[in-house]
Amino acid sequence: MTSTPPSTDERLRRWRLVLGGEPGAEGTGRALTGQDAAMDGALAALYGLGKGTAKDRGAGLGASALSVARWLGDIRGYFPSSVVQIMQRDAIERLGLATLLLEPEMLEAVEADVHLVGTLLSLNKAMPETTRETARAVVRKVVEDLEKRLATRTRATLTGALDRSARISRPRHRDIDWDRTIRANLKNYLPDHHTVVPERLIGYGRAARGVKKDVVLCIDQSGSMAASVVYASVFGAVLASMRSIATRLVVFDTAVVDLTDQLDDPVDVLFGTQLGGGTDINRALAYCQSQITRPADTVVVLISDLYEGGIRDEMLKRVAAMKASGVQFVALLALSDEGAPAYDREHAAALAALGAPAFACTPDLFPEVMAAAIERRPLPIPEA
Repeated sequence: MTSTPPSTDERLRRWRLVLGGEPGAEGTGRALTGQDAAMDGALAALYGLGKGTAKDRGAGLGASALSVARWLGDIRGYFPSSVVQIMQRDAIERLGLATLLLEPEMLEAVEADVHLVGTLLSLNKAMPETTRETARAVVRKVVEDLEKRLATRTRATLTGALDRSARISRPRHRDIDWDRTIRANLKNYLPDHHTVVPERLIGYGRAARGVKKDVVLCIDQSGSMAASVVYASVFGAVLASMRSIATRLVVFDTAVVDLTDQLDDPVDVLFGTQLGGGTDINRALAYCQSQITRPADTVVVLISDLYEGGIRDEMLKRVAAMKASGVQFVALLALSDEGAPAYDREHAAALAALGAPAFACTPDLFPEVMAAAIERRPLPIPEA
């Protein structure tokens, strides 16, 4: 079905909304009325920073929490949620509104997302008590939404990986992995009978009550890793809820903090972080290494942009030593939907030479990465 092209007037209207600025100055000659004018005003308050724009005429956001809260309410009525979140991030960055987020009225007006949580965490130490509970409520809403999205699939994927990693060669009938059994016995195919003779059975191990794998999440909490910290905290809580996985969560900048005892509540974990500061990956890995008691059953996940402020050669030696002892080592440049941030390419290449390629991972891919690490098979590294 062929769509009808927009009329000349509609095209001018769209261009006027795109170009913004003083009426007539953008060249369309099209006046905006009603909601179009209101939308244009909301956009101009944020993006119209040049001479003769709405901001210069007094329609900007200014430094008032009341005007910002009103503007936040307006844009939520004019634009879809995904656009609102982008505009909020731009407002915080372009107009220096971070300090206004320390006021409860502002927090109640914003559209919460991962990036807003990162901003709140960076302001954590400066946050007054009157704002702290509101901030925790905002963070909790985002965390709960993420858990709903990610938890079920993560548990299912990793439970399957744990069962497959415990395969036995003399399984009971109900425990036979028929797919792998057939592939392992294709050489015994009998054409006349159209069947495979399974000389060797491969089965899943019986579910054990004890811990099967140890997982150590080692998270760089420098400012650029904010979204990764949020997602890693949620995944840490999900993993900690699985009886067959012993999960440890370690965050670091130039100091190292073990937040494992707070894993039952990812909001507590997040407010226990200190976004910003330097980076000492070597010190963090030294601590993680000291906590490993079962190397062959341990997965260490380093989430960092690899800008090392510590001792580079020692860092690489620690990774090599862990891998030599049997540890599965995973290096993620980011755990977010934004792809790889700026990162130290020399260190990434050095890790790859050790058999630990560093790559960015989306939250949706993370369960598959962990499953591959648990089963000791090649990691599903996305194409660059």
